[in-house]
Parts: sequence; C-alpha cells; structure tokens
Amino acid sequence: MSQGPSAPGTLEATRILTKSLDCVHCGLCLPVCPTYRETGREMSSPRGRVYLARGVAEGSIAFDDVVADEMGLCLGCRACETACPSGVQFGALLDEMRAEVERRGLRGGLAKRIETLALRGIVPHPARLRALVSLLGLAQRLGLDRPLLRLAPAALRERAALLPRVPSKADRAPLPALVPAVGDKRGRVGFFVGCIMPELFGDVSHATVRVLARNGFDVVVAPGQGCCGALHAHAGDSERANELARRNVTAFDAAGVDMVVVDSAGCGAALRDAGRWLPGTGERLAATVRDVSELLDAAGLRSPPGRIDARVCYDDPCHLVHGQGVYEAPRRLLEQIVGVRLVSHEDPTACCGAAGIYNLTHPAMSSAVLGHKMRALAAVDPDVIASGNPGCIMQLRAGVARFGLRAQVVHPVELLDRAYGGPSRAPDAPYL
Repeated sequence: MSQGPSAPGTLEATRILTKSLDCVHCGLCLPVCPTYRETGREMSSPRGRVYLARGVAEGSIAFDDVVADEMGLCLGCRACETACPSGVQFGALLDEMRAEVERRGLRGGLAKRIETLALRGIVPHPARLRALVSLLGLAQRLGLDRPLLRLAPAALRERAALLPRVPSKADRAPLPALVPAVGDKRGRVGFFVGCIMPELFGDVSHATVRVLARNGFDVVVAPGQGCCGALHAHAGDSERANELARRNVTAFDAAGVDMVVVDSAGCGAALRDAGRWLPGTGERLAATVRDVSELLDAAGLRSPPGRIDARVCYDDPCHLVHGQGVYEAPRRLLEQIVGVRLVSHEDPTACCGAAGIYNLTHPAMSSAVLGHKMRALAAVDPDVIASGNPGCIMQLRAGVARFGLRAQVVHPVELLDRAYGGPSRAPDAPYL
C-alpha cells in the first residue's frame, strides 16, 4: 500500500530531514547492527534506514509499506549511535519515522490492535496492569498456566515463555513514600517506579531502594509518577509518550530531590529524552536522571559485608550502554562484592533481541538475535548473568531455558542487596 511521496516542507518532514543529514554514509554502523548482521541487507542497516528516511523527507522515495516494515524491523538498540563518528541521533530519527508510520496508517491487523490495547489500555493504568498480573500470578500458583499453554499454538507458547514468575505479594507491595538514609546522609533522591517493574520485578525495586538507603541516600517515591512512555514512543505513539513524560516531569518537579534514580535501562533512556519530547519543560528532569549503577559508582559504593561466590557475566542493556553511555559503572560495582569473579563473553554490548515488545512483534528476528547472544554466553558458562533492564532479563531467562544454560539471570542490584544482607528483620527497621 503506497501513500505517495512524503510532503517536503512539512514540520515532520523537516525534522526527519534534519536528523538524517548528519549521516556521512561511512558504514561504521553496519557491523554492530543486529538486523544487518542477520540479513546482510543494506536496507536493514542504520545507514540504509537513514537513506530511506532522507528520501521520504525529500519526496524522492514513497513512504510505503516497505519503508514502514524496515522501521519496524529495527530493534532500536542504538548501537549505531555508539559506533557513529558523526553523532547521528538514530534513536530520535527512528521515533520520528515510526510516528509518521502511525500517522499514515501503515500498520494494521490483529497484532497492531493488541499492541494498542496493551499500550493504551493496560500498561499506563496501574490498577488494570496490577489486576492482569495478579490473574497471571494466580494461574501460576494453581498450576493452570502450563496446561492452558499446551493447548495454545506454538507461537503463543514461545511468547508466553518470556513471562517471568509473578513475584510474591510482599515483593509487589507498594514502596514506602520515604526510606531514610542509613548512616551518614549523602543526598536525597527520587526513585522512578515505572509500570512493569513493580508488578513483574517488584523484588528488584525493593532491592534498589534498600541498596540506595544503605549507601546514605534518602529515597523518595514521588506520588503521581507513572509509566515512562518508552514503549509508546518506540511504537510511534508520540502523543501518548509525551503525555506520560509530562506527568513524570510534574511529579518529580514537586518531589524536591537531587536526582531521579532508575533501575530499568529502557525507562532511564526515555526519561533522559524528556527534553527532546517536551522542549522547555522536560530538560530539568532529563538532566537529573541517573541509573542506579551510575549513581552508586559515582558516589562510591559502601563495601557490602557479605560474600557471593559466583562467576558473574554482566550483559549490557542496549539502552544503558548505548542510550545512556553507562558501561564501566555496573562492572565496577559487581567487582566490589567479595567472592564475585567477573567474566565477559565476546559481545556483551550486542542486543539480546528483547527491545521492548520486539520479541512479541518480531519473534523470528528476536529469536535469531538472541541465539547469537546465548551462544556467546554458553561459551563462558557463568553461574550468574546480570543485566539491568526488565525486558533483557526476561529475554535472557527465556534464552537460558531454551539453550540449556545453568546460569541464573538477575539484576545487578539484586546481587548488591544480597551482599548487604537483604531486608533486615530488626524491629526498629521493618523495611530495611
């Protein structure tokens, strides 16, 4: 279905053209692009997609299904940004192109309707999301999930394998509004809760807050915050992404905190884009966002007293290493845990294939990309694989099961929390 050439001179075309002009077509991005590595197609590379974007903005290429499919096939990992010598902001360009795909109605079908229902009707609404996850947890506890899945089509079974076990009621309990610093106070930070994290990774959220408090930070959970909007922006729903970003700007402006700490790499990258999404109002929030590993490394980690004897392989979430430029910090933190031996596989900064909900919308490409990652991890056979993003953790856990690895997949902050002794049972410190 062709929509004809893009209309040069429109605001959207001008923004796309401006972002595309930084590319000098050197090709240094090609070797790090997951879809180019898999297909060998120039069109499926960052350079090829920039060429398509420039062509539709200038009106020389029709904005049709071929262009839309290529923008959808991209994982948005932003490895090309790290490799690019010209500073092309490919992630921003991709968001613009996907938003244009949506405006032109080039995506449809059942998958699109399910995506819209999930992203508009469930994910940004905490009560609805909590109810859905609670139903999943009940099915898991009663053992109903496996028999039901055996009756489902193979494709659905593969997607369902990505879902983690729903955490306990205690781990899904709301975080305290304020957790005071332990020992000498080093600052007052806001903790970004998000949408998926408290429901499927509530144990990680609680661990993050405990570790921050034990490192001297008052931790404030600002009321009124919510979903970061990353999934919406990547799906081309820029209007909803901006609404969600605006809500978080308002919530943290009122919180009176020095920094906003995030334990989900995808959310952190989105919040750091608040200035681009909301020019004039989002810059302050964007400037204060820090990944938990980044903050603890910069502040100087207070030595954990416990010991963890394990070979740990840290695997970089794309939106932490490429989207936020954080590479050394989580590794330095893990090395400070007594007994941990940090090992590396051959390509830790390559995408695992999760990419938000990409593993649901493009399962074949996601599976192929994951295969490269799991073979590299299998070669070093770690006891533990650590990664700082919920989507990556779910994808890697599915990969461990599929490829028969023995490793446990965790968030790095879970290891730190374990080394600090986890939650205290002292009567005067019920949370810590």
